[in-house]
Amino acid sequence: MPTLTSAGNTDEIDPRGSQVSGEVSTMAAEYTVSGGEIAALIAAVAFLILCIAAAWLLAARIGKAVKSATTAIEDVNAKAGVMLNNVNTTVEHVNVVLVKSHASLDEVNRQLERVDTMTAHAQQVTGNVANLTTLVGAAATSPLVKLASFGFGLRRASAKRRREETESDVREVMAAKKKKTRGKRGRRKAKG
Repeated sequence: MPTLTSAGNTDEIDPRGSQVSGEVSTMAAEYTVSGGEIAALIAAVAFLILCIAAAWLLAARIGKAVKSATTAIEDVNAKAGVMLNNVNTTVEHVNVVLVKSHASLDEVNRQLERVDTMTAHAQQVTGNVANLTTLVGAAATSPLVKLASFGFGLRRASAKRRREETESDVREVMAAKKKKTRGKRGRRKAKG
């Protein structure tokens, strides 16, 4: 099998493995190419051009996608900066309000402690008044019950006496009328 060297010599390899040098022969320059090989070569070149075109289109689309993504990231970054500034401002305002509400709650707690003290004193006074009421009630109940019973009995007895007197007066008047009417009938009969 002939190989071409840089000096223009053809080296041949002996079946035993040794090299033999010689002049470039015309025989090595004769290569014949068939129609199928030419068609295969054209198909390979067309396929190579197709691959290059597809790679170029793919690179263009990827470039557009990267550019769109970069633009979107820049927009988000710009808007995020504004939003973060707004959030920081809002957080500062909330912190101010929280400090004020904490101060208000401290004041409310102090007032509640005062109210608790007043409530404890009021409860103590209420207990004392309840004890005093019980004591006065116990001391006054027995004589009051006796006085009320005596008053009720006296009123009932006087009412009964007045009724009996009224009834006896009515009986006397009725008896007197009866006597008069009997006396007039007897005179009439005597006259008549």
